[in-house]
Amino acid sequence: MASEAPALQLGQTDRIVRASFLGLILYSLGHFFIDLYSAALGTLQPVLGAKLHLSLTQAGILGGLLVFSASVMQPAYGYLSDRFHTRLFSALAPAVAGIFISLLGVASSFPGLMALVLLGGCGVASFHPQASARAVHGISGNRGRWMAVFISAGTLGLAAGPVYFSAVQNWLGLERSYWAALPAVAITILLLTLLPEHVRPAPHLRHHFDWRPLRAVWKPLTVLYFLVFIRSIIQVVFGQFLPLYLNRERGFTFTAAAYSLTLYLTTGAIGGFLGGHMADRFGGRRVILISMAGCLPFAFLFFFSSGTISLIGLALTGLILLFTIPVNVVMAQELVPAQAGTVSALMMGFAWGMAGLIFIPLTGWAGDHFTLHHSLAALSLFPAIGFFLALKLPK
Repeated sequence: MASEAPALQLGQTDRIVRASFLGLILYSLGHFFIDLYSAALGTLQPVLGAKLHLSLTQAGILGGLLVFSASVMQPAYGYLSDRFHTRLFSALAPAVAGIFISLLGVASSFPGLMALVLLGGCGVASFHPQASARAVHGISGNRGRWMAVFISAGTLGLAAGPVYFSAVQNWLGLERSYWAALPAVAITILLLTLLPEHVRPAPHLRHHFDWRPLRAVWKPLTVLYFLVFIRSIIQVVFGQFLPLYLNRERGFTFTAAAYSLTLYLTTGAIGGFLGGHMADRFGGRRVILISMAGCLPFAFLFFFSSGTISLIGLALTGLILLFTIPVNVVMAQELVPAQAGTVSALMMGFAWGMAGLIFIPLTGWAGDHFTLHHSLAALSLFPAIGFFLALKLPK
């Protein structure tokens, strides 16, 4: 009988580990498709602009609305998911995002585009806080590495989005873009089928949110937030304007511009995966410093050279800049483990969203007045600010 107890405990441990990694796989798959649809607006900006005669300022407003709905609102969804503990926040999100975003090609007016962007963004915002908090739930070792898997799945989805939506545009035409929603609906069905329902806390704890852990670490959390904000300025603005910039001002075809965005985002996904491994080995602070300083020369190479050399600069900018994505999230979760959903939303959504809400419309306006080339190139100076800010992180 004594020998049966360790065997029973071992079996329970194995089941917990398998369930944890199944959750990681499902959330990573959902992250891939959610972010695939997030890339649709940036990819389709050239053809939507031509169809509806949009200015760069209007294109910037659309991008700003998307990040408001999909990112700035994430802390609200993080709070709700921490409070109500239901898988529906993440399981239904792909279908909501996919359906509304895939209808962009059907819109016949700028207000119609605005409404679809806002509704599609709600699905994106609903998924991220809960999924990022639950993806590595139950995994005790190498959390930076496994969080990097989850984060990189989303970045790969962003990278695949331009290829997917340019293919839909080329094969079916803009007016039938709604067919692009089919994978999103399939993923929602899969998540509803396989994701276990979350364990609810005791009733007296269910509606309680404790702000004390956040207040206790507000200084390092504030530094982390602004580091994410600085990185996101380049990340999110490039995601919205890179195809438009390459198509309008550097003579790329629609397909070549979309593939260039895919190149940038793919190397960014690789960078996020590498950053998670590096953080486990060298520490998050060091990785952030390397990222902020290391991406600068390659950003200038992209803007002030041409041909293959310029594209190499673009790829290496994405690779090094996005080292920090999993690092920031894991550092924040370790600071406030009791409010993982909320701080994940703060780092992944709110900072990203505020950067986009401010700088996408501002870059569009500047592009109308000074060209997109000068407007985008000026943003490359922000990582230098991030480097000096990162020095304030505790060692």
